[in-house]
Amino acid sequence: MVADIPTLLLMITVASVVMACVLVVVAGQDRRNGLGLWGAALCLNALAYVLLILRGRIPDPVSILLGNALASATLSFLHAAVLRFQHRPLHWALLLAPPAVLTGVLALHLQDFGARILWANAFMALQMGGVFWVLFERRHATAGRGALMIMCGMGVGVAVLLARALWGASGMPAAPGLLQPGTIAGLTFMLLFVVLLIASFGFVFMAKERADEVNRRLAALDELTGVANRRSIVAALDRDVGRAIRTREPLAVMMVDIDFFKHVNDSHGHLAGDRVLRNVADVIRSRIRAQDIVGRYGGEEFLVVLVDTPAQGALQLAEQLRGAVQASSCHWGTQRLSVTVSVGVFGGRLEPGDNWDQLIHAADSALYRAKQGGRNRVEMAPALERPVRAGLAAQGPETLPSTH
Repeated sequence: MVADIPTLLLMITVASVVMACVLVVVAGQDRRNGLGLWGAALCLNALAYVLLILRGRIPDPVSILLGNALASATLSFLHAAVLRFQHRPLHWALLLAPPAVLTGVLALHLQDFGARILWANAFMALQMGGVFWVLFERRHATAGRGALMIMCGMGVGVAVLLARALWGASGMPAAPGLLQPGTIAGLTFMLLFVVLLIASFGFVFMAKERADEVNRRLAALDELTGVANRRSIVAALDRDVGRAIRTREPLAVMMVDIDFFKHVNDSHGHLAGDRVLRNVADVIRSRIRAQDIVGRYGGEEFLVVLVDTPAQGALQLAEQLRGAVQASSCHWGTQRLSVTVSVGVFGGRLEPGDNWDQLIHAADSALYRAKQGGRNRVEMAPALERPVRAGLAAQGPETLPSTH
């Protein structure tokens, strides 16, 4: 069966317009994800194919030069959409240079069908390769099915366009006209239509995957301080307790409480209190290792989980944190807020049957002694209370890890 070229072109045109409308709706008011630029590219693609459909009904220079310029501009806008998604700068002069140069080259070969096929497809293959490359070079930062779909689509597109460019350069006799039935032209347009679908759905998937990741982070983080929230830090502790029991590695936790925090709120207002919370969180984050985790456990309390850390190491770090908070510059307007913390520490090897709530209770008891001892000090918990106190988990069920 011989493909009907005008029908294929019309199908690509309609599909481009429909997908452009969908992307505009999905993008909404958010211009940072590149969906709007991808939708604009699809509109340019539809216009390009309209001009190809009108071949023979409008002057050839308009159909050939403007049609190919719009097709090339489509790829420039796809490139821009990916750059926008990656929050990279857009250099429009460079992005729009290929359509301008291609128009000039085709104008010089307006009467040479083979040369036009060669240059148009070679230029657009390079542009598709550019889209592939910007995703490939940041494949670790933009991982997921969406980016892979776009790269696969662009890879297929490059292969198709290069094959057609080589066909144009081979000197093989041309078809009577672009819109005349032909196996090569029909196969080319069909494959490019598939590439367009794959890449567009891939971009939508890529945007959705980013939104899902943002939502996951927001669900796991304390909105004010940016550290883990209560549920996330307890879940992390529960996981690390199980691992420490299996591996026989020591595990340590610290309960860090801001001294006289109510006085800060009463004297300077709750916004000043928020500033103090962020300052303490930043100090803790800057001094723990990448494998450790800090979370906001209560109003002014932070829980720090230190994996593979013995009691003495945790005690030393707690003293460093206490001194760092006291020395830190926490300014509110023209005033420097004097901030100190009290820290309760537990560290050691765990036994089968030990649980996350035992560690929190031990560190919390040590924190209470630090408060009673005058604040701005560190106290060490001597040992865990075994067996687990009955009813402890039931007193705070909202802190239970999701795995329980």
